[in-house]
Amino acid sequence: MFNKICSFENLYLAYRKAKKCKRYRNEILKFSYYLEENLLKLQEELLGQAYQHGGYREFIVRDLKKRRIKAAPFRDRVIHHALCNFIEPIFDKGFIYDSYACRKEKGTHKAVKRLERFIKSANSTLRERERE
Repeated sequence: MFNKICSFENLYLAYRKAKKCKRYRNEILKFSYYLEENLLKLQEELLGQAYQHGGYREFIVRDLKKRRIKAAPFRDRVIHHALCNFIEPIFDKGFIYDSYACRKEKGTHKAVKRLERFIKSANSTLRERERE
């Protein structure tokens, strides 16, 4: 499996996933400019067991509340996606149906809709019991 994770095709797919919705950021533009060279270097480091994760960049996001975010360098996010391409299907099979975070065809909106169905069902059950 390790060789498949390190394959150029998988690294390229991982690169595409990692840059999704972020392609115009400087770090990604620099990586993309020498894309083939960078992917081959990552592949060589992985296969030679010389790959080392870089340092995290820390920043503050203020939306509803102040949050401290730590982001991995882009090349490391490519590796994260390359690993997830293989381990996600393995782990996903073991999750319960009502686990929604970070899963394909799931997410917050589906979780809310499922919760609404549970609430409606519970309310109708309560009404039926009250009638008895």
